[in-house]
Order: sequence, then C-alpha cells, then structure tokens
Amino acid sequence: MAELLLIIPFYNESFRISKQEYIDMFEKYSEIDFLLVDDASTDNTLQMLEQFSYAFSNVHFLQNPKNLGKAESIRQGFLQFNVAQYEYTGYFDADLATPIEEMIRLFHFISKSNHFLFVMGSRIKLIGNNVQRSLVRHYFGRIFATIISQFILKTPIYDTQCGAKIIVTNLAIELFKNSFKTKWLFDVELLIRFKKIDTDYYKKVAEIPLDTWIEKGNSKIRFKDMIGFPLQLLQIYFHYDKK
Repeated sequence: MAELLLIIPFYNESFRISKQEYIDMFEKYSEIDFLLVDDASTDNTLQMLEQFSYAFSNVHFLQNPKNLGKAESIRQGFLQFNVAQYEYTGYFDADLATPIEEMIRLFHFISKSNHFLFVMGSRIKLIGNNVQRSLVRHYFGRIFATIISQFILKTPIYDTQCGAKIIVTNLAIELFKNSFKTKWLFDVELLIRFKKIDTDYYKKVAEIPLDTWIEKGNSKIRFKDMIGFPLQLLQIYFHYDKK
C-alpha cells in the first residue's frame, strides 16, 4: 500500500501561483502522490495541471464538470480516485500558504503515532516561527474558533480552518462520503462527523502548530463570505444536532 496522497483543489490559479514552485515540489517529493482537482476554472489552470500530470508520474488530476467549491472538489477526489490504495490522505491549499514541508511534518507525526487518526495544522504565531496573517483574519478567526470550540464541537480546538489536514484514509473515506451542508466550513463538518462515529474522537485528533504559514493575496474567501459564517454555523448545528 502506498503511504500518502495529497489532494489540492484549484480554481483560476494559473496567474496566482508559482509554476516553478510546483515543479520543485513534485521533483523533490517524488515518493508522494498528488491529486490536483480543477474546479471548472475559466483560465489556463486545467492546461497547467495537465502539463504537471504528463511531466510527473506522481501527479494526477481531475476536472469538475462545473464549479463546485473547495469542499466538494476535495470530496470528488475521494469519489473519483482510488484513494483506498493509500494509508494516509491529506489536503492543502493551492496557494501553498502551507508549504509542502509542513505537510511532510504533519505526515511524519501521524505516521509515527500509535493512536492519532486526524492531524490538523494550526496557525499559531509563536516566537521563532513564521506565521504571517492579517490582523482582521486573525481576530475574526479567534472569535470564530471560540464559538466552534465552545458551542459546536465542545472541544478545545484552536484553528479548524487551517487548510492543512492529514487523515488516515479509511477514516477519511467515511468522513467525505456524504456531501457537505456548507461551502467553506466543511472542516468543522468533518470533525462533527468524526465525533458522531466515535465519541472518543478528541483523543484521536491532534493540532500541530505550523512553523511556517504565509497568507497569500487574492484569497478565495471574501469578506462577505466571512460575515456569512454565523449562518453557516447555524446550518451545521441544526443539521447535525438532529442526527
């Protein structure tokens, strides 16, 4: 069984990302497989992903027939690709705000663990690390995380929304089986689903502070999306609370 598959969702990224950075990543980590999912981009993203897949045997790509959003793009990876051949499956953002080296560090942590099944990167600014995040997003994130921890998950989690996760594949397949209720808060839904199938889930989830996370410009999450998060949280609460 292969060890690790990393899924990266893309939408109109051809002028936003460094092509050379991706080439270097695929070459350096040839033992890792990458699944690149194009979410019906209208620019040259698909052509770029096709070129990557032709040039590197460890790179695969999928294309959504229409724009489905980040959550569903990652989920389509589980539905359309043979992820069961891997022991671990992870995902991170196309802008590489989380560098590949941080994903490798999360992978080493979970693969050497005897009991953790779900590992999350966490954007905690500490002395000695390099976490660069706007103050607005930081403070909004702290309020948001407090609400999730205290009222939704009732578990002390610092940063559900960091786009860097690695999960034991058997568990990940179960968590991604059904479509999500929200567009941007699917990470919260994943944790709730884990909680639903295992009441001791909090003993099997680990948050790892990242050494490096650098906010990139032109984020896909707009301010009007952020102010809609409370409504999405209510959707999550009432949907899963009934089950």
